[in-house]
Amino acid sequence: MPTFTLLINGKRTPVTADDKMPLLWAIRDIAGLTGTKYGCGIAQCGACTVLLNGNPVRSCSIPASLVANQPITTIEGLSPDNSHPVQKAWIAEQVPQCGYCQSGQILAAAALLKKNPHPTDKDIDIAMQGNLCRCGTYNRIRKAIHTAAAAAQTSVTQNK
Repeated sequence: MPTFTLLINGKRTPVTADDKMPLLWAIRDIAGLTGTKYGCGIAQCGACTVLLNGNPVRSCSIPASLVANQPITTIEGLSPDNSHPVQKAWIAEQVPQCGYCQSGQILAAAALLKKNPHPTDKDIDIAMQGNLCRCGTYNRIRKAIHTAAAAAQTSVTQNK
């Protein structure tokens, strides 16, 4: 079996696995980072979302070998203490119910805000499309994204 290196949350992780092993399983089973969840296995639900080069991707459908040495961010790497503005907003707005989809939702929201710090409801709906929440907390998710955007703007204003 081939060996390659994954760059997960800034840390190099050597992987010896089949070329076709999905990134999800390399993250969970080899790197031991279990915040990324298995949902559907066909890239339709978003539970397995991670950031690859800063962009949200479904880790269940990407062979890990294809993303060797590219920066991957999991929920564990977003912040060590839930201090990222999106994580803080998620807590403040009491978004999760069961919580299963939340790591994928949070990473998709963080990527959106990095590209668009002032999203409209439509921008949010488009960016979060396909990240399914069985509990239906979509309104809370949207509110939390607006809260995170406002907090980030306040932080920028205060630092001037």
